[in-house]
Amino acid sequence: MNETPGTSSFTESAQQQGVRPPAKIGVLLVNLGTPDGTSYWPMRRYLKEFLSDPRVIETNRVLWWLILNGIVLTKRPLASGAKYRTVWNEELNESPLRTITRAQAEKVAAAFASRSDIVVDWAMRYGNPSIASRIEALAAEGCDRLLVFPLYPQYSASTTATVNDKVFDALKAMRVQPAVRTVPPYPVNPLYVEALADSIRTHLANSPWEPEAILASFHGVPQSYVDKGDPYQQQCTLTAEALRRALGPLGDKLKLTFQSRFGLAEWLKPYTDKTVEALARDGVKRIAIITPGFVADCLETLEEIAEENKEIFLENGGEDFSYIPCLNDSEPSIRLLTDLIERELKGWA
Repeated sequence: MNETPGTSSFTESAQQQGVRPPAKIGVLLVNLGTPDGTSYWPMRRYLKEFLSDPRVIETNRVLWWLILNGIVLTKRPLASGAKYRTVWNEELNESPLRTITRAQAEKVAAAFASRSDIVVDWAMRYGNPSIASRIEALAAEGCDRLLVFPLYPQYSASTTATVNDKVFDALKAMRVQPAVRTVPPYPVNPLYVEALADSIRTHLANSPWEPEAILASFHGVPQSYVDKGDPYQQQCTLTAEALRRALGPLGDKLKLTFQSRFGLAEWLKPYTDKTVEALARDGVKRIAIITPGFVADCLETLEEIAEENKEIFLENGGEDFSYIPCLNDSEPSIRLLTDLIERELKGWA
């Protein structure tokens, strides 16, 4: 068979220079972030990186720098560290989010074990392992294509967009950049909605009591972000509506709320903690809460919901409170993540 003119000499030259034909696809799962420890300085480093992101705090940069460095970072690391210690994985000396995200990546990698051209890794937007370090590692393994998976079912500029920002910041420093794709949000994906519905049904089937209300608590964002065009609230509503339908008659008990507000600005309503308090004061004795916007349990679910909101409910007259865990690294979760990855790899793999 005749060679294309110049092909042989090009190949020989490439081999002499140590250039290998690129043949792999890197899949990078990215979650929000985690401190490296619960003491003051690890917490301060993490909070400074997180709260310095202009996607997270959309306000006057000079004013916010003064507030952040003069007030927030002097007190908040100690308070946040105390909260993290209540959920910390002492055996591995790490946060639950790091433990679970690693497990998710390992199980997704196992699902693609028969594909030698796919390399699965994981990173954190804030903290370690950093996005840049894992992109470098994937490139070193011969990945010339990169699928970035921000682990957020609903899109917000303060979550999904900032992951993508950091990815492209890392690419700016690379001489040879991989081709890049990003996984879009999936607020009404059938596998996602059914996995949530099954987790609720399974959890309640193992409970000695039936809740009078079920809250679907999503992480909040300032109302101003939505006013500027962020689709987050709409996508959370779509998820709640789809979940309500999937639950059938049980779905009549589902209420949409938003948690984790910070500062004095108005955030998306209704607030989870205020709703929990109001339900208890109105005579509701039994509630359950699920957090559909989180793919892995973390401080905001294990401490804020399972501990703080439980305390609010019981102090205001409630009797039975149950937190329904995130999908984490369960079989339905890995099936969902794998399916989404396979969909986005079409044309590449």
